[in-house]
Amino acid sequence: MKIENILVVSPKFQEIEDIMNKKEIQKNVKFLSEEEMNDDHLDWADAFVAFNLKSTYDYSKVKWVHSFGAGVDSFLFNKQWPGNVLLTRTICSFGQRIGEYCLSYILKDVQFHDLFRDFKKQRNWQQKTPKLLSEQKVLIYGTGEIGLKTAQILASFGVTVYGVSLSGKQKHPFNEVFRIDDHYSILNEVHYMINTLPLTEKTALLFNNSLFSCVSNIGFLNVGRGLSLDEHALLDALNHKNVRFAVLDVFTTEPLPDEHPLWSHPNVWITPHISAVTTPDEGVDCFIKTLGNIEANKPLLNKVDTNKGF
Repeated sequence: MKIENILVVSPKFQEIEDIMNKKEIQKNVKFLSEEEMNDDHLDWADAFVAFNLKSTYDYSKVKWVHSFGAGVDSFLFNKQWPGNVLLTRTICSFGQRIGEYCLSYILKDVQFHDLFRDFKKQRNWQQKTPKLLSEQKVLIYGTGEIGLKTAQILASFGVTVYGVSLSGKQKHPFNEVFRIDDHYSILNEVHYMINTLPLTEKTALLFNNSLFSCVSNIGFLNVGRGLSLDEHALLDALNHKNVRFAVLDVFTTEPLPDEHPLWSHPNVWITPHISAVTTPDEGVDCFIKTLGNIEANKPLLNKVDTNKGF
């Protein structure tokens, strides 16, 4: 595949332009904000590079689309993808970042940080023995690059880690991997659930009343996609103690509306979609590597299966 004209659309297009200029790419490249872009720009481009677009465009006009993010649901979810257009995604430090993010909240929980903070306010000298990570069982939804790295980080501290995937294919260091349709038997054994799944028709609203009714006193962390979670079902589960606390980095609507009840729930921790931020440097490096592999006809480890959605 020969690529000559590249269109880059991003809120950080000026920073990306500065970085790419230093790389001295021998291509014709245009850098735009999404507000400046229209379908006519795609008539010029061979390749289109963007992240989390607000609008849908006619991608059949280009040969290749590359996402600056790990997720590609903004391109694929509830949409038809042109079969002759290559779609790739960014692979960088996402797994490490998300793994450390999840570890931090699990440690916060087992070490009783919130309890001891409250004791301090009360000048209450009362001992409570922290739990050990080696005593904890975690169920990670998604066993791809991000879920696997998260499992490796947790397992390195002695956590027993189970996985859930579409295929149920076994992978180390997961103690066992279950298929999505057949994982309910493990739910009453685990202490934490972590969602890293991409958004597809099979994962939309996966975390609903039916699933939450199978757990008790669990910690729930969502670092996958907001639309995988029924937020009202989570609130019900929190109020009925099926879920003890929730850590949410992604939401159905972002930014989370001011009036949303999740803001005020005492057992919900909210972060503004920062668990796996793509830095401009990482995004550009992955794009340039992918471009080189395409033109050299090398295997693409970051190629998206547009039928599966990831």
